[in-house]
Amino acid sequence: MRMSVKQLRAFLAVAHTLNFAHASERLNLSQPALSLTIKGLEEALGGALLQRSTRKVTLTQEGELFLPMARQLLADWDNVEEAMRQSFTLQRGKISVAAMPSFAANVLPEALKAFRDRYAGVNVTVHDVINEQVIEMVREGRVEMGIAFEPSPNHNLLFTPLAVDRFVAIVPQQSPLAKKKQLSWQELLTLDFITLQRPSAVRLMLEEALARSGRQLDVALESHQLVTVGRMVASGLGAARCRRCVKRRWHRWAPSASRSAIRRLRSASARSMPDICRCRRRRRRCWIR
Repeated sequence: MRMSVKQLRAFLAVAHTLNFAHASERLNLSQPALSLTIKGLEEALGGALLQRSTRKVTLTQEGELFLPMARQLLADWDNVEEAMRQSFTLQRGKISVAAMPSFAANVLPEALKAFRDRYAGVNVTVHDVINEQVIEMVREGRVEMGIAFEPSPNHNLLFTPLAVDRFVAIVPQQSPLAKKKQLSWQELLTLDFITLQRPSAVRLMLEEALARSGRQLDVALESHQLVTVGRMVASGLGAARCRRCVKRRWHRWAPSASRSAIRRLRSASARSMPDICRCRRRRRRCWIR
């Protein structure tokens, strides 16, 4: 008799918990069924992998030796299964992507155009959500891929850097600051400050950057939508700071953007933004590159 994937999963569950009751709950199996599954695996391999007593469960010497091999076997199986499923899905199916709103609006469309040219039969759903929700959706398997800043810790996800971004300043066109090519953070704060509401990742980065220099962000106006922030600036209500990736399309999606000016920030905090990354679950092949 040869060992099965079901037996491997059962062994790894028991090896992880060292408790048959807890392992059976994780596998949604009864304890007698779990015991029979482990017994079948041991018979297939020719010896005991677990030492059982009324008080505890431990791995035998052979069980310790088998544990890393079992993990690798199951990982390989999952990879093959996922790769074939994705291959068939890409002939005609659905893919879900989660991305931060500014990235979804300004960068992702070009990447999706290239993807659709190659996989015309695939329907793509884009979830434009805040950074924390992107990571949560990827971790829970609700989307195949996410575009986000890498957190610390990374929640057992794989992050691949895609781009390096910087902060830029946005000021009203009628402001004297609009005549300058570069602005300092101190100059920007001479105007009323407009920003995204929490829990925006960019908002948190701004606050952290100021906190490191012993200052606090004094917010005059805030909104959940970047386009609203942009229109507030264009109306002369104050200044804002946003990511450079927005600059390319600013005048397209903000009709009043011609009444605002985008300027470089020369302060060190302009470079304080982490890389924008593609994130996915471990052992999951990502087909959008």
